[in-house]
Amino acid sequence: MNEQSINSSSTNDLPRCQHRTRTGRRCRHAVSNAAVGLCAKHAPSRPNRFEESDLSAYLTAGLTEFKSAVPINEFLSRLLHLQAEDRISPRRAAVMAYTCNLILRTLPAIDRELHPDDQDEPQIIIDLPRPRRDDPVPPSHPVMDWLAPGAGVPNSKEPSRPLEYL
Repeated sequence: MNEQSINSSSTNDLPRCQHRTRTGRRCRHAVSNAAVGLCAKHAPSRPNRFEESDLSAYLTAGLTEFKSAVPINEFLSRLLHLQAEDRISPRRAAVMAYTCNLILRTLPAIDRELHPDDQDEPQIIIDLPRPRRDDPVPPSHPVMDWLAPGAGVPNSKEPSRPLEYL
């Protein structure tokens, strides 16, 4: 016998049901409807969510261009409604929201390209006050006369005396 005859059978050639148990095992029955991917036993148990695949009419109604934040916000609001109604998968909604984020982040760059003359040029201030170099103590070194040491405390400016032993 060759390997091809051992592994080929009518059950191996049919696609299997995509249903998985709690332990992760896959159903052994053949698929009854290829579009659903489930056997006759599991097809009725799964709710038919996300049945409407073309939601562009609802999402983009009245929105022609996404050239400002207002239409992007309107689109995201509609997307949130669809997700709350469980008419769109979370993964698909996340991809659309990410795309809106990318569009929104490029709007300032597009505006700078279209209107380069309207940009505020950086101002150069030439008349800055110069530092006062004739001050005896720079302002970074505060005067701390109130912290004068007592008579018995050695000062770093006086030469140190050897310690007297008792």
